[in-house]
This record gives sequence, structure tokens and C-alpha cells, in this order.
Amino acid sequence: MNSALLLIDLQNDFCPGGALAVTDGDAVIAVANQAIAASHDRGDWVVASQDWHPAQHRSFAVNSSGKIGELGELEGLPQVWWPVHCVQESAGAEFHPRLQQRQIDAVFRKGQDPAIDSYSAFFDNGHRAKTALDDWLQQRNVSTLTIMGLATDYCVKFSVLDALQLGYAVQVISDGCRGVNLQPDDSDRALQAMQQAGAQLVTLSQFLQR
Repeated sequence: MNSALLLIDLQNDFCPGGALAVTDGDAVIAVANQAIAASHDRGDWVVASQDWHPAQHRSFAVNSSGKIGELGELEGLPQVWWPVHCVQESAGAEFHPRLQQRQIDAVFRKGQDPAIDSYSAFFDNGHRAKTALDDWLQQRNVSTLTIMGLATDYCVKFSVLDALQLGYAVQVISDGCRGVNLQPDDSDRALQAMQQAGAQLVTLSQFLQR
């Protein structure tokens, strides 16, 4: 059991009706559920990340001097200013109700430090602090990750790039991702960047046939 499925931020606020809704974000839930079922049938682990911000998080435009969608700087790092989203204990931070949560083996929360954003499931944006995800996977001898979720151009991309840097073999279920697309081609460019860094792009059907 050296493979794991990593689900990125399948939360209400990133789905239609949410505070930071991704177009068709809820379309990936059915993909995730099929991938979860296949992973369980194979005896693979299933883990998930969860954006989990304090209300005073400084990446929120309302807590900064910026406007939503604009690029600024936070603690010396480039920062997109976001609407308030995925606040701890809020309904928006909960996983999508159709997600098969009972089959998720472990959840790793990120974005809890108000002074720095955390797109990746492994590190904050400055690589100053690490989540427990890598240690959890290493303790179980996981060497291969399949990653999907929200959003392609931010949390999926940075999770994939960090996983590759940490030495995992990574595949991305491309039809299990949707992007923010502040620029229209951001998601396409993110998938290209992941592939160029060494990730394999697969469709759900290819993953199921593995």
C-alpha cells in the first residue's frame, strides 16, 4: 500500500454558491467519489487537505489594503487578495456534502497562520512551516500520489510541485480539477507547469483502469 489519493480542498466555499466559488467546482465531487472507491478497492490510502483560515487571516482583502483578485505582498511574499473564505468552523469550510468523507483516512488542515497563505497541502507559501501530511505519508511508506481537487491554478498546482520536490511520483487527475482562472488560461498553464515538473496527467478513466 505505497500509493495514496490526495484530495485538495473539496470544500463548500470553492463550489458554486461559496465565497470563493470555482466555476463547475462541484463537478469534481463525482470524480473524487469514483477515485475514492477505486483507491479503497486497491487498498490505497485516501487523504484530503482542508483550507482552515482564522477570520483575521491577512490574505483576505478585508483584512488588508488590497482589493479582491489583485496582487500584493504579505510578509515579503507575493499575495493575491482573496474574499473571506474557509473560515474555521464555518459552513463554507466544510467538505462538500456529496463527498464520501467516511472513506477519507486522514485530513490535513492548512492556512491556519494568519500571517501567511498556504496553497500547498505540504507547506505554507514561504516553505516556513510544514503540515503533517508528508510525515504521515512517509510513516506509511507512500511513494506515489494521485492528486486532484480545487483549485487547479493554486492549491492543486502548489501541492503537486511540492510533492514532486519531496520525491513522490505524482499523477494528476486532470478532469478532477477546476481552476480560479483570474486569467483565462491560468489552469491550462498550471497543468503544463505540473507536467513539465514531472507529474503525469491522467483522466479519471485512465486512473480507474490502472
